[in-house]
Amino acid sequence: MTVLQVADLSFGYGADKLFQGITFSLEHGQRAALVAPNGAGKSTLLRLVARELTPDTGSVVIRKGVRVAYFRQSHELQAEGTVLDAFLSGFSEVLDLRHALTAAQHAAASGSEADLDRLSDLTDRYHIAGGDDLERRVEIIAAHLGFTPADMDRPVASLSGGERGRLQLGVVLAIEPDLLLLDEPTNHLDIETITWLEKHLAGLAGALLCVSHDRAFLDAVCPNTMELGQRSFRTYPLKYSDYAVAREEDLARERELAERQEAFVAKTEEFIRRNIAGQKTKQAQSRRKMLDKLETIDRPEDVWATAEKVRFRFAPAPRSGDIVLDARGLGASRGGRALFSGVDLLIRRGDRVGVVGPNGTGKSTLLKLLAGAGAPEDVGDVRRGTNLCQGYFDQHLGSLDPQRTAVEEIRSVRADMNVDATRQYLSRFRFYGDDALRKVQGFSGGERSRLALAKLLLEPRNLLFLDEPTNHLDIPAAEILEEALAGFEGTVLLVSHDRRFLEQVTTRIVAVREGRVDVYPGGFRDYRDNLEKLAAEAAAREAEAREAERGPARGGRGGAGAPRDEQRGAAAAADRGAKAPGRAVRRSGATMPPPDDAGAGDAAARKRAFESDKAAARAVERKRKRIKELEAEIAAGESQLADMREELKKDPGGDWAKLAEAARKEQALAKRVDAAMAEWMSLSEELGASATAGGGA
Repeated sequence: MTVLQVADLSFGYGADKLFQGITFSLEHGQRAALVAPNGAGKSTLLRLVARELTPDTGSVVIRKGVRVAYFRQSHELQAEGTVLDAFLSGFSEVLDLRHALTAAQHAAASGSEADLDRLSDLTDRYHIAGGDDLERRVEIIAAHLGFTPADMDRPVASLSGGERGRLQLGVVLAIEPDLLLLDEPTNHLDIETITWLEKHLAGLAGALLCVSHDRAFLDAVCPNTMELGQRSFRTYPLKYSDYAVAREEDLARERELAERQEAFVAKTEEFIRRNIAGQKTKQAQSRRKMLDKLETIDRPEDVWATAEKVRFRFAPAPRSGDIVLDARGLGASRGGRALFSGVDLLIRRGDRVGVVGPNGTGKSTLLKLLAGAGAPEDVGDVRRGTNLCQGYFDQHLGSLDPQRTAVEEIRSVRADMNVDATRQYLSRFRFYGDDALRKVQGFSGGERSRLALAKLLLEPRNLLFLDEPTNHLDIPAAEILEEALAGFEGTVLLVSHDRRFLEQVTTRIVAVREGRVDVYPGGFRDYRDNLEKLAAEAAAREAEAREAERGPARGGRGGAGAPRDEQRGAAAAADRGAKAPGRAVRRSGATMPPPDDAGAGDAAARKRAFESDKAAARAVERKRKRIKELEAEIAAGESQLADMREELKKDPGGDWAKLAEAARKEQALAKRVDAAMAEWMSLSEELGASATAGGGA
């Protein structure tokens, strides 16, 4: 069922068109990523779909009855009242009943029969309207987004910018819409919350259109990718990483096709010039008519070409000593709450250390302490090595003056650079023409981040402190910064929630969590693998504890006491796993509370297990059958592709329309084969995981 249909959409400001001819649709349950460099109009397209803007031409049709929810990057939260009121703001009937119920509870304190009857009536109506279940679901979503039960009664006006962003995300998720629009949902979320959000969105019943610069998030959530250009719109049934490879192959083929036509046209025009007045006049005239009818093949639009021109190059810096930082007994508290204490950390030259952990645990505070910018009440000692030239990137971009132009910002660091030299330097960071003369207050988040990095790289540095450097950077800029840092000969300490960035850059991980600071050798991938291993061990211990509790319950304590004892044993096992030092406990991705009949008897449990096993066996058999179908489809498709590509290499004999049509068919078949291969790999991995789980059982 199609929930969204966009046809021939165009939009611009004045004569400048952001994009034109945009046509696509979304089916119920389809999840798609919308990708393009900063400034290409991704957020504008989402606003057009949400009908907050009117297109210049074209139409946006949303199926009647479809419920739409839109998460804005700007965090424009309109809700008032408490945090819980905001979460329930998409359910006006339930929210009104809740307010009436609260008033009735206060009134019932009088003890009058009328007030008690009203309280009873409202309680029944609230329960029938699903208010209790909705509150439980909202509380689970809120907990995953970092809101405690005590936070639910806080006024929305008291929230920080980051908290308002997480609240707005929770509001749109609670609605469970048929069409969900997300604009940079992972900004300012920690890695654990992003991981939960991926699981939640993967189980989304409705359609999803998502804008994000987080490549790992896009790979996990969106099996389809849409590329927005000024005059083109490409769609791929592939996740982002596979799309990035496929589009390069498509562009190469399309460029070759355009170049071959250009060469043919040039050769033909040369023949016409030489023979139009000679003995071969008729041939020349015939070829001119043929050229007049020829459908010109335009060179393909490479939407990432300009974005990839940014250059993060580090100025040569003197070599630092082998020991860069030696921190002993670091500790910090904020707002009367201890963040961490007794932290010892040795940083050597060439280390690239990633600092990770949930929001609010003190990652940025630890980075500031190590940089010598901690608060007066912080404790501990940081001994600094020799010959250090350090630079600090603040995630809040406090180093920028909103009233200055980009040129003035650069010259505030390097007054010896004239305006022309400064503008030439800024062009390395994608500030072209008059952009360099604009005031910072009018810059987007991505432009401000690039300008702050441009200031940081003006002077020689051999020690860098980077606090969320990829926030607001588009994907090409983040990838280029990765390459620059990977080849940086100095020392780097960085805070980031971008997992792909951490994987590419870091050589050690410092994890800050619940007052503890643990150091993990190896990069982020090793750290993540270690956490998964610890989570698996914790799950195994919990399973063993449940088995141990279940045995005595069956033999000696029958009746209603057994399930209760079993629950106590499972809770104790989970508590032991959570309190064990260095142990990671996997957080559930579920957003619905467990059913009330979780403690049913053994017979019912065995019957459910039997039915579950039968369903699982049928699902495995369907997957095996589908894998065989896909293998045959892929083999036939690859054979057909080989034949088609051989045909494309042959001389078209002037029939360029036929060649262009053949190229389009080859491209469409290649996409179908890629999609089949991706599905085959996914199903094979699922079968492998099922076999492993079955063997372990």
